[in-house]
Formats: sequence, structure tokens, C-alpha cells
Amino acid sequence: MKNNSKYLTLEELEASLSLLNQSPKDYGALELIVRRPGIDEREVISEANLDVHLGLIGDTWISRKSSSTHDGSANPKAQVTLMNSRVIALLAQAKEDWPLAGDQLYVDLDLSTTNLPPAARLKVGSAIIEITDQPHTGCKKFAERFGQDAFRFVNAQAHRDLRLRGANAKVIQSGTIRVGDIVEVI
Repeated sequence: MKNNSKYLTLEELEASLSLLNQSPKDYGALELIVRRPGIDEREVISEANLDVHLGLIGDTWISRKSSSTHDGSANPKAQVTLMNSRVIALLAQAKEDWPLAGDQLYVDLDLSTTNLPPAARLKVGSAIIEITDQPHTGCKKFAERFGQDAFRFVNAQAHRDLRLRGANAKVIQSGTIRVGDIVEVI
């Protein structure tokens, strides 16, 4: 999987920061749902079911190993990942490349720790998810797909509270979600 767009420089990314910070704070929109049925596989879907035990149904989260759990099992604090749609639009430049980030829910909502501290809850469709304290940072694959400058930008200590790389969440109430649903801070 490779992003076919030109990588932006760190200077270009930094210059766009004020636009990224204009995301809605209370109500946003679910702009894309991506299921990961296998390693490096992505399925863009218009509707999904979130389950308190399994996460996004059909996603491999439950079968993935995690170095952050004592037994290597799936990390319950990283059951569902969200990324700000304005950030991924800047990094990917083409919507068909958004899924390369590896997140499941792409939302137009302020994901900063100021707006959504750990334990903040979001209603999406008939589901409720809770932001966890598990950091979500860019990895080697993210750098390969969006460039080293993008990797440095989303992981910069100065931007850490903005959660430019996204946020981890867990499902609190099972339900159905659809692209276009309102994402409401509750």
C-alpha cells in the first residue's frame, strides 16, 4: 500500500495547522468508515456495526497482537481508532488514500485532549464510544505512506495534545454507524 500523492514538507504541514484546528468541537460528521479484514487490507464501507467486545465487526482488531498488553492480546484501549478528516485530507491529498492511515473512523471533529480528554464519550449512529488514555502515534508504515515529514508532524511533542495522528477509543454501547452520521460529544 502506497500513497500516490506528493508528500508535503514539514513547513507546508505546519502552515496548515490553523486550518486543521477549525474542526467542530461538539458535533461533527463521520466521513469515512474503513474495515481492516487482514494485514495491509482495507475495505471502505458505508455502514458498520460496533460491538463492545469485538470492536468494528469484520475488523481484525480482536485478533491483532499488542505489545501494550501483558499477555499480547488485543488492546481494549485501542479497540477503535479515529482520525480527524481534515488532517488525513491534508496528508493523503486524495480521499482514496485516506484508508492508508490504518484508522477505522474518519471524523470532522476536534480530537484534541482539550476537547476530548480520556473518558469523553461520543455518540455515533446508535453506538457510543469512549476516548481512552492510550496514545495513538504514527508508525513506520505511516511514515512510508505519508512521508517522514508527515510522521514528524503528527508525532511532534508540540502537537501531541492536538492528536493529529488520531485517538484511540473503546465501544461502550454497541450499535450501527453510517457514513454521514453526526458524531456528537456527550
